[in-house]
Amino acid sequence: MSRTVIHGGLVITASDEIHADVLVEGGRIVALAAHGTDAAESWSADRRIDATGKYVIPGGVDGHTHMEMPFGGTYAADTFETGTRAAAWGGTTTIVDFAIQSVGKSLREGLDAWYAKADGNCAIDYAFHMILADVNPSSLKEMDRLVSEGVTSFKLFMAYPGVFYSDDGQILRAMQQASGNGGLIMMHAENGIAIDVLVEQALAAGHTDPRYHGDVRKVALEAEATHRAVQLARVAGSPLYVVHVSADEAVEEIAAARHKGLPVFGETCPQYLFLSTDNLAEPDFEGAKYVCSTPLRPKEHQETLWRGLRSNELQVVSTDHCPFCFSGQKEMGRGDFSKIPNGMPGVEHRMDLLHQAVVDGHITRRRWIEIACASPARMFGLYPKKGTIAPGADADIVIYDPEAQQTLSAETHHMNVDYSAYEGKRITGQVETVLSRGEVVIDGRKFTGRAGHGIYTPRATCQYLD
Repeated sequence: MSRTVIHGGLVITASDEIHADVLVEGGRIVALAAHGTDAAESWSADRRIDATGKYVIPGGVDGHTHMEMPFGGTYAADTFETGTRAAAWGGTTTIVDFAIQSVGKSLREGLDAWYAKADGNCAIDYAFHMILADVNPSSLKEMDRLVSEGVTSFKLFMAYPGVFYSDDGQILRAMQQASGNGGLIMMHAENGIAIDVLVEQALAAGHTDPRYHGDVRKVALEAEATHRAVQLARVAGSPLYVVHVSADEAVEEIAAARHKGLPVFGETCPQYLFLSTDNLAEPDFEGAKYVCSTPLRPKEHQETLWRGLRSNELQVVSTDHCPFCFSGQKEMGRGDFSKIPNGMPGVEHRMDLLHQAVVDGHITRRRWIEIACASPARMFGLYPKKGTIAPGADADIVIYDPEAQQTLSAETHHMNVDYSAYEGKRITGQVETVLSRGEVVIDGRKFTGRAGHGIYTPRATCQYLD
């Protein structure tokens, strides 16, 4: 078994910052020892990686991606091969993607379809959540079976009537089932019935540009749905994880629930922290690049999101990576914003953008690792195998240069999409080398990984509920 020593770096986890060398063997972290000590000096290795002046951090865990997702007559532009390769470039070593149940079909059929898409194609490790699009007695029973095989979280939608939408009764039943089997309910919290009325009215008034996508998906309708989801979970005795929280009033609903001691959790995404309705309003249909749901909000919401991350009212930053090319895909909505495929690229830039947040003083280094690595690993039953640097953990390790300068651009990114949501943005900090289960997949800014290295990783239940 090959042995690798990473020496001279500052090891940063959610709980510690220590100058330590790391010994890797057989795909796992075997030991840490203070740099320069006899213990560290005694390690023999087949490969030594010099991390002097660099951070040694756990590989990122992105708990919300949509590779190859069908939406509105097209598909997300990243395959499991291209998307996981881009993730590796950005220092993410595990994704949790969403398998989708089709209406009238079983959960098993949906899950098997996603196993088939991902199997043998991923550059990094992966797991699945299950989207419930058809809550009925049969699919409720199936939830128990999925939990037993490591698919321990289930996403429901209060939005998208006629596609993914579940009504309050279906949501309550699914939550009751989860309260019995240990599963975590994930919620897209927007009042889709009301939003559809506003969409219809906006289009009838000739308001067809991308910026109206943000106008009709009101903050109040995200807050209302978040409140309703919390109360339904409370009645069911179920935990609740609210995905892609974008608005101050929605954060307040989550905070209020948590202050009552309820097992309610919140996730936000880099687009809500760094972009705004100013982007949606860009001229010449450029705003279509930024159409996602929940939508981008006015800039003043950003400070509430940062505060929520600092205070642990929000626990996780994921990407909701669901890229559609501007040419030929986003353009489907020219003349009708409601036909623009909803989703943005981001899996490659999450770790860098959050490091920029450290540089900018929004969060600490340890909180960076917590919200990007440790908390998502705990939330989705992967810790301490993933999300930390400790003996026994998988050797998913990133050597990160905190001083490197880079400019984000579609010219240089590795996602299979023809634009960057952060075109021209200057970032301090860059991934240099990435190990996935001990295998070097990015070596000094060169991709050395391969499709099929990544393996399916079954999950335990949410570790915040133990």
